[in-house]
Amino acid sequence: MDAEKEKSVKHFLDLIQKSRKGKFKIYIGMSAGVGKTFRMLQEAHTLLKKGIDVKIGYIETHNRKETHELLAGLPVIPRRTIFYKGKELEEMDVQAIINLRPEIVIVDELAHTNIEGSKNEKRWQDVLEILEAGINVISAVNIQHIESLNQNVKQITNVDVQERVPDNVLRLAEEVVNIDLTSDELISRLKEGKIYTEDKIQAALNNFFKSDQILQLRELALKEVASQVVRKVENEVPKNVALRHEKLLACISSNDKTAKIIIRKTARLASYYNSDWYVLYVETPKESSDKIALDKQRHLINNFKLATELGAEIIKVENAKITDAILDVVEQKKITTVCIGKPHLNLFKVILSTSIFNKLLNSLSSSNIDLVILS
Repeated sequence: MDAEKEKSVKHFLDLIQKSRKGKFKIYIGMSAGVGKTFRMLQEAHTLLKKGIDVKIGYIETHNRKETHELLAGLPVIPRRTIFYKGKELEEMDVQAIINLRPEIVIVDELAHTNIEGSKNEKRWQDVLEILEAGINVISAVNIQHIESLNQNVKQITNVDVQERVPDNVLRLAEEVVNIDLTSDELISRLKEGKIYTEDKIQAALNNFFKSDQILQLRELALKEVASQVVRKVENEVPKNVALRHEKLLACISSNDKTAKIIIRKTARLASYYNSDWYVLYVETPKESSDKIALDKQRHLINNFKLATELGAEIIKVENAKITDAILDVVEQKKITTVCIGKPHLNLFKVILSTSIFNKLLNSLSSSNIDLVILS
């Protein structure tokens, strides 16, 4: 295990030498308590012993004894104090980090929302600023905070996670490392008081820390890291055989709920294939800017923002014929896969009776383009 850690640290140091812009390493876990912060602090000690200028930008130990003890001997950049609603609160001091210019900075809780009045709304935005300054960052996030997995996590845990990190932030990372535990190991750590204080243990066991939920979240984490590895291989390993470069097109309407699902699921597909992807909205005459309801306009703007955060390019066109507009974009952007939402009507009836779908299906099939209907 120690040899593996040494190898991981050396690999990250090698990456640092290749670019002036900061390199990014992320530890991912399926839940709180798997050991992400513990591992980052272990790595900080290893780096310090190698003579690397590493500093703690922000660490949240949650008063876990083993984790807190690892802070001893590590240089910590003081947090800045903010008075908010009559309370004295602390945040990471981004400017102090940039001014001190350590070679590597440790930044915990990537999905954290900064206190109102901070320069950036989210900590991941702070991290991007630090990377732009040429400082290397090691950070951590739980799988439930990844934007495109929001609905999957909600189905598993019945919790709508509010603090989320856009997928394209993860794609910036040169290394993504999964911190893995079995569900039995994680529950044992919880019962031993290594994750939460005694008064919170039973509530955690009754809610989030259920074996079946942990297994599903663990699967999500493993798949996410696996897809990151596939992307890395495709980007860095030379190929002797040219493969089709996937380009995905998500077609959305002004229906807020359906559009969000289409965007997130297409983002997952794009992430898996390491491909470019686009979101298309066709504005028909009945939804022109002077006719569309204000709430639908607001939903569209929010969905465009979500798609942009997930790495899509937005395409908005005006056309009375939706199919023609889709096919035009497919041709212009050389799309390989079109993603649409499941029609409200019985699909078989739609295909048989709707000329729009007939034309779309016939045109795509004759062009060797895949059509994905998302539930």
